[in-house]
Amino acid sequence: MNVIRKVLRAGFELIERPFDRLFSPSLNPLAQLGALGFFFFWIVAVSGIYLFIFFDTGIDRAYQSVEYISRDQWFHAGVMRSFHRYASDLMVVMVAVHLLREFSLDHYRGVRWFSWFTGLPIIWLLYVSGITGYWLVWDKLAQFVALVSSELLDWLPIFGEPIARNFIATGTLTSRFFSLMVFMHVAVPLFLLFIMWVHILRISRPKVNPPRTLALMSLAALLAVSIWRPALSQGPADLAKVPNNVGLDWFYLPLYPLTELWGNGAVWAFLGAFSLMIALMPWLPPLRRARAAVIDLDHCNGCARCAEDCPYEAIRLVPRTDKLPFPTQAEVNPTLCVSCGICVGSCPSSTPFRRTDELKTGIDLPEYSLRELRERVMDTAAGLSGPGRVLVLACEHGAAAGRLGDTVVMPCVAMAPPSLIDFILSRDLADGVVVAGCAESACYNRLGVQWTEQRFAAERDPYLRARVPRERIAMVWASALAASRAETEIAEFAERVAAMPPKRLRSPLPVSSPTRQPKALETERGAT
Repeated sequence: MNVIRKVLRAGFELIERPFDRLFSPSLNPLAQLGALGFFFFWIVAVSGIYLFIFFDTGIDRAYQSVEYISRDQWFHAGVMRSFHRYASDLMVVMVAVHLLREFSLDHYRGVRWFSWFTGLPIIWLLYVSGITGYWLVWDKLAQFVALVSSELLDWLPIFGEPIARNFIATGTLTSRFFSLMVFMHVAVPLFLLFIMWVHILRISRPKVNPPRTLALMSLAALLAVSIWRPALSQGPADLAKVPNNVGLDWFYLPLYPLTELWGNGAVWAFLGAFSLMIALMPWLPPLRRARAAVIDLDHCNGCARCAEDCPYEAIRLVPRTDKLPFPTQAEVNPTLCVSCGICVGSCPSSTPFRRTDELKTGIDLPEYSLRELRERVMDTAAGLSGPGRVLVLACEHGAAAGRLGDTVVMPCVAMAPPSLIDFILSRDLADGVVVAGCAESACYNRLGVQWTEQRFAAERDPYLRARVPRERIAMVWASALAASRAETEIAEFAERVAAMPPKRLRSPLPVSSPTRQPKALETERGAT
């Protein structure tokens, strides 16, 4: 599994880097696959409703109504038919690539099993919805799809009478067939939408809408393809003849030619094995889970920052259970917690400046506490020497995780509270700090990169204090496969730090004054 994931990840890296340069990380389509899937679903739904206005469900009139749409009214209904067809194909592409990318990023085990598992019925419903749509056109391709589909269904012992015989002789098919297909083609997408909603239930801040710029670009591309190569029928169906030489939609119908090579039973066996494999993958092999974060009520005032920042909705506020004068307290659901430590970095009591021996915070990781993080930072800093002493705070899933000597590794860089950067520089533990996390478009814990940037830019609590010299901080976002590029950027930053004059901390600005917050931090990043 690890080898397959590594190969897939390398392949995605080759595509994501130029996409980051071309679109920017925030508009990278590969980072918006789920949102684009929802977007194309709504295009399919709207265009389908529009096309239904012109569609006639009669067996003798279905093909003629589609031809009228495609040729006589090509400038609006015909374009909408092409939108309907190509957006459906693109939704299949989004689902397939999304599945492969999440697998390559190891985003399917542990608490993520629910989203992965509910993706399986999405695949089935998506294909059933698309295949029933092809029947409605009632051209030669529709006849081929109907014949092969009915033979596949007849192989299963679910019908008393074979249904394939309805498509091998004239006079056996009635208009009720199209009424049934229209009902299925409307009902199945409704179930699909419901399962898509279930799919994101346990995801904090799910992306269901792509950025507006990316959405407009997608619409423009769909319009261009629809005008350049409109979706057209392949001649009327004729039950007196066996359809041959039909053009297949390889996005929806890749297995149909295999029925002649393998047989119906082998195709069902393949589909069953594929579904079983997808369903069991989150537990093969099982993922070792670190102990969940724990709450220390003596240091928790129920501020809700940890609950707001948790990418997995593993933290909620509940009524207070002790005698402290606060209405709520944080509570961790251990079945949802992945021990990423982002909540530790969000807690206002997570400050390494405390003089007490027992450094505690409102929420902490049992297997990697804030106190241990401070000790590792101090021990690592003690080994730095020479001009341009740079300390690296690295995500264990990023490019700098394998560095030795000057690097402190943690589950996610967002675990480090901004006050830790202040602590390192103000105590002269290092001359500069590099925060090295995952690639911006592929953060392992989804929001770690985003929350870190916003905290350093004073856009999200807890803020990085204004007195901290921003020129002595760099952020490097790169995946584990981009270690050489991360190493180059860290070395270049160390050279700049070595050439700087001795650092002086500026006087802190009041955090409560929104007009005096520090400006956004200039980041050191390359294309990921």
